[in-house]
Amino acid sequence: MRHALLRGTDVVILCGGLGTRLRGVLGDRPKPMAEIEGRPFLDILINHVAKYGMTRFILCTGYKRDFIKRYYEKKEGRLKFLISEEKKPLGTAGAIKHAELFIGSDPFLVLNGDSFCEVDIEGFHRFHLGKKAFISVAVTPIEDPKDYGVIQLDGDKKIAHFSEKKMAGGSGLINAGVYFFSRDALKEIPPGRKQSLEYDLIPKTLDKGVYGYKTDSPLLDIGTAERLEMARDYFRRVNPVRKSND
Repeated sequence: MRHALLRGTDVVILCGGLGTRLRGVLGDRPKPMAEIEGRPFLDILINHVAKYGMTRFILCTGYKRDFIKRYYEKKEGRLKFLISEEKKPLGTAGAIKHAELFIGSDPFLVLNGDSFCEVDIEGFHRFHLGKKAFISVAVTPIEDPKDYGVIQLDGDKKIAHFSEKKMAGGSGLINAGVYFFSRDALKEIPPGRKQSLEYDLIPKTLDKGVYGYKTDSPLLDIGTAERLEMARDYFRRVNPVRKSND
């Protein structure tokens, strides 16, 4: 059966960011709910991975969490949405730990809620299992990675160096904001404390087997008004919005 291995895989989406650089543009909306072609950006992420058979989505919410909760609690259909609510900011890794009781699968998929990269999730899943990885990170090339940081892979695709920022110019591989986690990775995140994937968890666990899965798909993030408009233009052209979760 197509995508059979992925049907029971949980999807954790990080939706709790403050979005301070977009407040003048979005008004009362949290960043992942920015409107793209008449629908929330978050719907685009969800519809992309739902094509691979995954139906259980855990939304890690924080800032303006009630906006996200109201929207997804009204959803009907084959997709199930669970809301993990942070009362205080816990960072990207801390948010995943906070949602631990909702996570049932091993491995599970993690997505940044404010960026989109059209990763082949089925191929990524096979890669993660084949490497027996602790964590796998989707990586994509970019001409100027200084705003994103760079990732260096060894010959076996293991991440040898993970830097969140790069001051010099030049092309490189960057974190695409799409991950597969083994459940053991949850043990490395202290509960109730603010922790970052990029600065805390991944750098400190490289020796446990953290791998990079290369894709050529572009990374789109909506972290600034300019990048949000670029994303809107991209989605107008490629029209990826599907109403598969209605």
